[in-house]
Amino acid sequence: MMDFASLANQVMLRCDQLGAITQSPGIVDRRYLTPQHRQANDVVAQWMREAGMTVWQDAAGNQWGRYHSTDANARSLVLGSHLDTVPNGGKYDGMLGVIAPLAVVHHCFENGIRFPFHIDIVGFGDEEGTRFGSTLLGSRALTGRWKEDWQLLRDENKVSLPEAMAEFGLAFDKVGDATLKPDSVLGYLEVHIEQGPVLEDKNLPVGWVTAIAGAKRLNVQLNGMAGHAGTVPMDMRQDALVAASEMVLAVESIASQFVIVATVGRLETRPGAVNVIPGQVNFSLDIRSEHDHKRDAALQLIEEVFRDIAQRRHIDVNWQQTHHADAVHCDPYLSQTLSQAIQLSGHNAVSLPSGAGHDAMAMDAICPVSMLFVRCKGGISHHPGESVTSADVAASLQVIYRFFDAFSPDF
Repeated sequence: MMDFASLANQVMLRCDQLGAITQSPGIVDRRYLTPQHRQANDVVAQWMREAGMTVWQDAAGNQWGRYHSTDANARSLVLGSHLDTVPNGGKYDGMLGVIAPLAVVHHCFENGIRFPFHIDIVGFGDEEGTRFGSTLLGSRALTGRWKEDWQLLRDENKVSLPEAMAEFGLAFDKVGDATLKPDSVLGYLEVHIEQGPVLEDKNLPVGWVTAIAGAKRLNVQLNGMAGHAGTVPMDMRQDALVAASEMVLAVESIASQFVIVATVGRLETRPGAVNVIPGQVNFSLDIRSEHDHKRDAALQLIEEVFRDIAQRRHIDVNWQQTHHADAVHCDPYLSQTLSQAIQLSGHNAVSLPSGAGHDAMAMDAICPVSMLFVRCKGGISHHPGESVTSADVAASLQVIYRFFDAFSPDF
């Protein structure tokens, strides 16, 4: 009989240990191709060895472990998440998705339990993109979608990606060696904290993910006319900030109308003086939905409203798209198996979309994907207050074990 509570306590301790590996004392901060990345890989590799796994690091710096099948020619079920963090982040985002399945595999190893498929666990070196500004570098390396122009990426200290890789013992032009053959992979399961409040609101420890929202991001610029705050009458102003304010409210209204999410997360005003009418405003727009057609329809309406507001207020408006990722829908068989595993573990199998991006988005290019969300306190993530309970982790471990038991490599 598996003692999920004891295993969960071990997972919590190991997340604490990884959280202590940081490049910025006093906060959780671990970035791609740093000494702390190396240290985290080494620690996880040792835990993998203790779980009876064959261990290696791939050409992109991702840490791997394989729990071998009874069939030497079997294909692999891959589980994993990322080991990098945002600056001043939490101890569970990403890390839980590596350490939780590893705990289950360790139990299977100690009890002589094997499966008709290999279980591969991967700790991706970069998902957050905090060092070089491009996300999912680790998982995109596995899919053969590593881009040549990434050699131009530089960090805040002007160190290029190829230079950082060389310092880490890797080579930019050898990253292709990390590419997985699609016919070698059965599927991918990512365990992750929800990073939202839905499971907490429903009083449930876990839930299965239907889809990962597709996102588009725009930079919007408004050009009006700066002027003296005391001398230009209200009806003669070309106030870029007032126009931007109206646009932000329109974004909120349209997003609610289409039942999607949209956020203006950054807004800059120029010249930025207390006695000057704002002549220029730059703001960001992030718009997401699990249904690409709804996202795009909402964005089309937003752009039309932006033009109308600009024309009415005699403002010039233009925008540039800076990011585009289509939604990824989780595989029906993997999702059904995950739902059954949740029910067999004694919980209601609630489904929910993911508004945040994950490594599963990249992995979808080469294999079916699925995700298990674990409740986190207040939905807080990317923050030191990120928190999960040992009881909820225990629930996730039971679900993973039930998933292994129910999964068929012949689906």
